[in-house]
Amino acid sequence: MTDHASSLERTVRLMVDNEEIRDVLIRYAMAIDARDWRLLHDVFTADGVANYGELAGVHEGPDAVGQACHQALSGLDASQHLITNITVSHNDNGSASTVCYFHAQHYLVDPNGGNTYVIAGTYRDRLTRTDAGWRISYRTLETTWTDGNSGIFGLAQARLAEREAND
Repeated sequence: MTDHASSLERTVRLMVDNEEIRDVLIRYAMAIDARDWRLLHDVFTADGVANYGELAGVHEGPDAVGQACHQALSGLDASQHLITNITVSHNDNGSASTVCYFHAQHYLVDPNGGNTYVIAGTYRDRLTRTDAGWRISYRTLETTWTDGNSGIFGLAQARLAEREAND
């Protein structure tokens, strides 16, 4: 293989990897908005960690991440997590790091008004290539700003507890 062909092959491999990594980040947002907690197994490694900081703590493994998201989001009427400005850096050991912005809108009809709460910030991720594709091994959420009624989460948790008690 010529140097040019080898260089072209590496470039194409990086482009494909970058697209697959972006897909994993977007799959996370779609999984939590669809409340499809099983899909998080296609996002995180088996021992992957999500560090949500003061918002929701640290959780290890896709099931624990899914449980934390379930507790925070399932009582809401809706949520929408947008991922943008994704940068990917490849490391020498076959892993990758990403930084991306998120804008997370949370909605619950509150009889007292203030139906929305928005969180905007940055996700910083480490990813590992597995036999099943790229997966997040460590995610950190950094909040930049918030706006709205954070009290909807308390209402959502009460609503979820009531639903689960009636099931």
